[in-house]
Amino acid sequence: MRRILPAPVMAMLVLTLWLALNNSVSLGNLLFGALLGIVIPLMTAPLRESGVKIHDWRVLVSLTWRVAKDIVISNITVARQVLGRESALDSRFVWVPLTATEPHAIVALAGIITLTPGTVTAFVSEDRRHLLVHALHVTDTAALVSDIKTHYEAPLMKVFGDALARRAS
Repeated sequence: MRRILPAPVMAMLVLTLWLALNNSVSLGNLLFGALLGIVIPLMTAPLRESGVKIHDWRVLVSLTWRVAKDIVISNITVARQVLGRESALDSRFVWVPLTATEPHAIVALAGIITLTPGTVTAFVSEDRRHLLVHALHVTDTAALVSDIKTHYEAPLMKVFGDALARRAS
């Protein structure tokens, strides 16, 4: 069974995402989503170095609520900004130095930034020490970097058991 379904959680996430994107639970969508849920994990298996191990579930739950809340607030903020004067926007690219070294933490951080309206991760440096983030409106670059590191990177380091987070504890 492991050869056919090497990542059952990923398979379920792919199926769920497919159904959500199509806004339909028809037989055709269920079958095609299940097929994608089998094929995508099989094709990406060589790319995964190791399985994900969650070290602190409480922090993960707290972070999930934080991200959900920030997405809702950012949606409202971005809607106001986009509907307002274009000259009031001050978009820019910002380099965010990373403390995290665990690849899953870095990928999750890049994903959270991209999911949050008004920001997108544009690039991860080859040495995985910096993220290039584009923000729709930046009044204080240092504050943006600090918010990302405090609200998202630090909890992710605890969630994924980043070696630097263990040393700091």
